[in-house]
Parts: sequence; C-alpha cells; structure tokens
Amino acid sequence: MGCGNLFFSTLITFSVALITYNIIISANAPLKQDFPGPSRSSSMSVDPIIKMPLESRSKGKSGSKRLFHTAVTASDSVYNTWQCRVMYYWFKKFKDGPNSEMGGFTRILHSGKPDQYMDEIPTFVAQPLPAGMDRGYIVLNRPWAFVQWLQKADIKEDYILMSEPDHIIVKPIPNLAREGLGAAFPFFYIEPKKYESVLRKYFPKEKGPVTKIDPIGNSPVIVGKEALKKIAPTWMNISLAMKTDPETDKAFGWVLEMYAYAVSSALHDVGNILYKDFMIQPPWDTKIGNKFIIHYTYGCDYNMKGELTYGKIGEWRFDKRSFDKVAPPRNLPLPPPGVPESVVARFEGSPLPNLVGLGVSDTLASSSRAAMGVRELAGGAI
Repeated sequence: MGCGNLFFSTLITFSVALITYNIIISANAPLKQDFPGPSRSSSMSVDPIIKMPLESRSKGKSGSKRLFHTAVTASDSVYNTWQCRVMYYWFKKFKDGPNSEMGGFTRILHSGKPDQYMDEIPTFVAQPLPAGMDRGYIVLNRPWAFVQWLQKADIKEDYILMSEPDHIIVKPIPNLAREGLGAAFPFFYIEPKKYESVLRKYFPKEKGPVTKIDPIGNSPVIVGKEALKKIAPTWMNISLAMKTDPETDKAFGWVLEMYAYAVSSALHDVGNILYKDFMIQPPWDTKIGNKFIIHYTYGCDYNMKGELTYGKIGEWRFDKRSFDKVAPPRNLPLPPPGVPESVVARFEGSPLPNLVGLGVSDTLASSSRAAMGVRELAGGAI
C-alpha cells in the first residue's frame, strides 16, 4: 500500500513538472509573422468600442469567402447529447444563408468511443484525460480534445469557430476574425487585472502587461487554424497546471479553463476582437438584434405575468440543468405572454420534435427566422 502511494505521489510530481516545462516551451515557440497581436503596429482602423475592424465586413482580397469550421466538444452524456443535436440542427439551418462563411461542423466527442449519433452529427472521437487527472472538473477534457482533433483531423477551412453544445445559432455567421486577430465574445466575469498576482504564475512580466490577456474564454471564438494549433497545447498545459495549484483553482473555480485559454492566446501574441454582438445570454439579454448566437446557460424563471423571478423558481421555467439525465419532452409548456423575445417568440407552425429515438433533422419542421434559440428551445424544440 505504501509503495502504491509513493508511486502515485511520484507520478503526480513528475506530471506537474512536465506541465510546467511544456508551458515554458510551448509559450516560447516561434510563431509565424502572419498572426500579429493587437499591440503591434498596424494600419488597420479599429472601432474603439468593440475593437472591431471597420473593414470587417469585406471579404478576402479575391472576394472569396473565408470559411471557418465549427467545432463543439462534448461528452456522451444525455445532457451534452441533446444539446449537441439541437445545436447541429440550427447550424445546418443557417450554414448556407446570406453572408454565411460557415464551413464544416465537428462534434469532438471526448468519451473515447463512438456513440449512436455518429451518423447524425459529424463526429471526431477523442480520448479523455487519464482517470483522475481532471480532478472532477470535466471541462479540462476540452483543451485536450482540441489538441487531438487539430493533430489528427483533416480540417479544410483556415479558421475555427469554437462553440459549445448550449449555443444556438440564430442567423448566418460571417468570419469575424481579421488581420491575424481572433474574434471573441467578452465575458464580464473574466477579469485579468483583478487576478494579476495569480495570473503572473502563467503570464510572466516579460510577456507584457496583464491587460494583454483578453477578457474571453475559448468560446465563442473564431481564430486562425494555424494559430489555434499553437495555442491548444499551451491551453491544455496551463489548464492542468492551474487546476493543480490550490490558489489558482480557488480564484477561478468553474471558469478556470476560460482563463487558461485567454492566457494561452496572449502568450502566443494572438489578440482578439472583442465582439459584443457575437451572442446573447438570456434572461439578462432580452433582445436578439444583430446577435449571432443564443447561449442558454442561465435558468429562465417567470411568473404567469411574464415577470422575471430569478433566484426563485418561476411558475414557468426553462433550465437546461433540469434535463441532465433525460432529454426534454416533446411538449414543454409555452412561456406566458410578456416574456422577452430572447426567451420566447411565436411558435405557430413549428411542430415540436421528440429527441428520443428520432433525429432532429427528421422531425423538426421549418419555423420563422424570428422564432429560434432558447425561445424555441423553451417551447420544446428539443
């Protein structure tokens, strides 16, 4: 028994040392000059509010589309699976729409084995981390899954959109990345300046001010494929190193892997356009407007007057966590009048599918463009 404990302790010590070494090596690997950071000199004009290049709507020099590949990591859980099926349905709905630069789609399944939806959703099977290495934080499998996919898959597109199962595309997405910059949604709770003392363990002073770390996660992000190939190993190593450090783990909690990506992107001098219109997050965001994605991560609770009762279970509610063991049923109750458009809209003429044993694409009929996302999800389009 004592020998076993000694071996395990030695293995952990060696792993942490190796991770630290890999961070140093991967962060200092030379990058091609076609991926400049935002601090480098450039003649590109930038909108000071969202840091969006003003010429962002123009296509490439030849006028051709700059396609990006959408990638979503997932486990084989019921919870992840029904979300991926819904997400892929809406991806197909808008892939070929006006101004779309959406290319292929891959679900990166990090369960280590195929599941029953391989024929429904384009899927790459990745291996999970060794047992116990995620320390109960399953999200650590995400960067490791991306490393495997980028190494082994034949990805035709030059850009990658990293998305998540609980994203619903609400309109065709153009390639928002420009001039070596990625395009990312800024999260208010990612605060590099606030945690500078912690982040300096992974982003040394010689790399620049901590404000060089963008307030982003890894999703949604559109980034050059070659840049992501450099970022991904560093992202994996820093995620593991952060999780093994008690101070960092306590500081960042469930967003630890998001900080790890932001740090890794900065270490490789890949800056990001902070694009606020990338997505909305109901119930806090009530209008869809020009947004491209609905992120239904928060529970939505309302009384029958259509008033938000957040913090208290509403008379009408939709929370994805209510369906962690079983897919949502066909006939979820419709939301009451007065609920914002980001949560509910017209459902007329939109038959609701049952995901149990049926493919989304086989059962979900067309619905109006305005009746998408969590609004339709809440009405049973899952």
